Amino acid sequence: MNLNFFFEVLIGGLLSGVMYALVAIGFVLIYKASGVFNFAQGAMVYFAALTCVGVMEKFGVSLWIAVPVTVAVMIALGAAVERVVLRPLVNQPEIALFMATIGLAFFLEGLAQLMWGAQVRKLELPIEDVPSQYLMDHYNILVSQFDIMAAAVCGLLVITLALLFSKTKVGRALRAVADDHQAAQAVGIPLKRIWAVLWAVAGLVALVAGMLWGARNGVQFALTFVALKALPVLILGGFTSMPGAIVGGLIIGASEKLAEVYIGPMVGGGIEGWFPYVLALLFLLVRPEGLFGEKIIRRI
Repeated sequence: MNLNFFFEVLIGGLLSGVMYALVAIGFVLIYKASGVFNFAQGAMVYFAALTCVGVMEKFGVSLWIAVPVTVAVMIALGAAVERVVLRPLVNQPEIALFMATIGLAFFLEGLAQLMWGAQVRKLELPIEDVPSQYLMDHYNILVSQFDIMAAAVCGLLVITLALLFSKTKVGRALRAVADDHQAAQAVGIPLKRIWAVLWAVAGLVALVAGMLWGARNGVQFALTFVALKALPVLILGGFTSMPGAIVGGLIIGASEKLAEVYIGPMVGGGIEGWFPYVLALLFLLVRPEGLFGEKIIRRI
């Protein structure tokens, strides 16, 4: 086996896994605070990326102006979601919140296309998608500069979020809300404000993910399906753990690339799309709460 080629595939998979982890973190943020799987996260990724490109095209501004504008839009969107969708459903059954996120997903998809059109757009970032010259010269390994920079951006965002949730007053309030809504309200934590902050942060995560995936694959409706790749990541890492989302993303990214290269030829190829789901299904049989998830003990 060619070790250089093996490491090329492995590193490429790990770097893709970091981008999967970023999408998964958007789900973890909402799930930790509300106990609900946010079905609209994929639509938020698409909405954010399309809004950024739309602002650039319609108003003729640069990326450096379009990004702050889109950040403001996503923060406003998070506040609006809390006010219009979530606030009436406080202390309601979790299934009501889940159904609300499904409706929100369809609304955001339609709104994005209504505002900016449905055609595929090209998003150019100041990062060239060419092999890293340093790795080629020193290790004879072909790894894209774009993948390296994208992983670095995702890593920086993850570190920032970790510090936010562990070192700030807002972060402590978020953890309290995640543990028990009613108890948090009883001690004076403003649940509505915390949810608004949480959805705004999820919107910012969606923007970063949308820009990175949009630059790679084009800004198109298919971005909504990127969120589906986060499902096996969440199953492996746990729905309530940010470190779990990172580890799960790395495992899924590496395993799907290695499986496609080394197992794919034995079964006719094309397994990259479904192998992560098979891996997640097998993992559910062994540890259904995930690597870092909280084990639930039900008493009969």
